[in-house]
Amino acid sequence: MTSTVSPPASPPPIDDLQAWLAGFTQTTVWFEFAALAFCVLLAWGLASGLRRALGMRDEKSSVLFGRKLFDGAMFPLLLLVLGYIARALLLTVVPLAVFKVAIPVLVSLVVIRVGVKVLQVAFGSTPWVRLLERTISWLAWLAMVLWVSGLLPLVLSELDAIHWKMGASTLSLRTLIEGALTAGAVLIVTLWISAAIEARLLKSAVGGQLSLRKAVSNATRAVLMFLGLIFALSAVGIDLTALSVLGGAIGVGIGLGLQKLASNYVSGFVILAEQSMRIGDNVKVDNFEGRISDIKARYTLIRSATGRESIVPNEILITNRVENLSLADARVWQSTTVSVAYDSDVELVRRLLADAAVAQPRVLQDPAPSAALSAFGADGLEFTLGYWIADPENGQLNLRSDVNMAILRSLREHGIEIPYPQRVLHLKRRPEA
Repeated sequence: MTSTVSPPASPPPIDDLQAWLAGFTQTTVWFEFAALAFCVLLAWGLASGLRRALGMRDEKSSVLFGRKLFDGAMFPLLLLVLGYIARALLLTVVPLAVFKVAIPVLVSLVVIRVGVKVLQVAFGSTPWVRLLERTISWLAWLAMVLWVSGLLPLVLSELDAIHWKMGASTLSLRTLIEGALTAGAVLIVTLWISAAIEARLLKSAVGGQLSLRKAVSNATRAVLMFLGLIFALSAVGIDLTALSVLGGAIGVGIGLGLQKLASNYVSGFVILAEQSMRIGDNVKVDNFEGRISDIKARYTLIRSATGRESIVPNEILITNRVENLSLADARVWQSTTVSVAYDSDVELVRRLLADAAVAQPRVLQDPAPSAALSAFGADGLEFTLGYWIADPENGQLNLRSDVNMAILRSLREHGIEIPYPQRVLHLKRRPEA
């Protein structure tokens, strides 16, 4: 590898910097400040109007509109466009000084806002995403400072002068940096498009539609990421024909060491496609019962009524036995058992038990609750009350407690005894000596 450094093509732009600083002493600078302030107010008004027109006042996951107006990318984008228009108009009238700083600052702000919001929408708030956000901010502001100071062409020339030969091609440090930035921009745009498609597909989708649209969303994101990666590699200058060897190596790796991972991804698409398990279904897997809250490409998230969450690899859901409590019918049957004294009125007890279940708002009226004499216990008559509910995700123990409390009050009001455990003790007398 050979590296050469050539002298700069032009001296540092000290004269241009001094001329730009001298421009702030002229009276025409106030016209620029007024024009910039007008652009800010107009961009703010346009962004607010678009936000109200699109009904995105409380949108938190939008790239263009954040929680607040300046959190999204729409406001700096509009301000940048208006800034370019104002600069073109003022350039024919007065010498520019303020807009030589404003335009680079607005370009950096747009890059930061778009990059940060796309990463937040695509990956959420994770530590490595925050690290990428800070990296994008530092790089954007550094480029802005070099641009404003006039040192950017000089730095690019110095980077271009550092080059080396690799095989039949010659690479420079500037080419590598520009290729990396291009690849990052392409991936950010790809993530933006895939996140917009996912939000559009999952909007107002429930049940089976939600699972099907989730499968389409995952497939679309995978295809877009693959195409974006191919375009980014070609932008860097990597020969794509060399990827055939890499593809063969990846195939061997999947066949040997990554077969479990590949199996989980394939199982995830199978689950979403055939809809054997859907988001919102209540399932029981390996003695863990809960509601499916999300189906990812590699795993499924199941949340129990106690708040615990289980991450189940998709391969387990395909190869093992899974009880889907709401595949064909979302209703769930519950029961409770109570004992009463043997001299109690059986028909009255059955009616009181059924009325106690009917009084609960969550208990379904069709099919109606039913009470039956289930067993002759050692201490009394045992009755079983059965009823149906349609919202097991809201909790089952709390409803059973409400039903039992209503039964207890009703039996006490009607004087029906709930017997204590009874035991008969036989005493044998020892014969007298």
